[in-house]
Amino acid sequence: MDKLTDKVAYLLGLAEGMKLSEDVPEQKLMLKMLDVMREFAEHAEELRHDHDDLAEYVGNIDEDLEEVEAALFDEDEEGEECGCGHDHGEEPLEGEMEYECPHCGYETKFDLADFDFEEDYLCPQCGKPFFPESEDDEDEENEEETEERE
Repeated sequence: MDKLTDKVAYLLGLAEGMKLSEDVPEQKLMLKMLDVMREFAEHAEELRHDHDDLAEYVGNIDEDLEEVEAALFDEDEEGEECGCGHDHGEEPLEGEMEYECPHCGYETKFDLADFDFEEDYLCPQCGKPFFPESEDDEDEENEEETEERE
């Protein structure tokens, strides 16, 4: 008798063997208590099954998450740190990128492997930055051009 439901069923069998009657107040109380115990045991069994299902589901999610983490943060490769203390194993970019100057429309290509995000790239056609720091910087340049024309 490992399960609680089995133990309660055993007690119900004993009560039936004792021929307890609901006409006798003490026996009625015992029968009602056994009914409540049976309901508790059935509910506990349902909870155990639900818990087992959830534990299996969480285990599957954990395995899937490990696969995602391995794909995103491959620990075998060495990369730069982002400041969070984790090595994300970032690979350098490859290929070329075409870009059009926002000022004059001149098109140029950048080699992504050699591209430095800290460097200010100037358009060879107009001499203005390809990548202005912000929209405010671009607005200031437009104002300066307008003032120069006047």
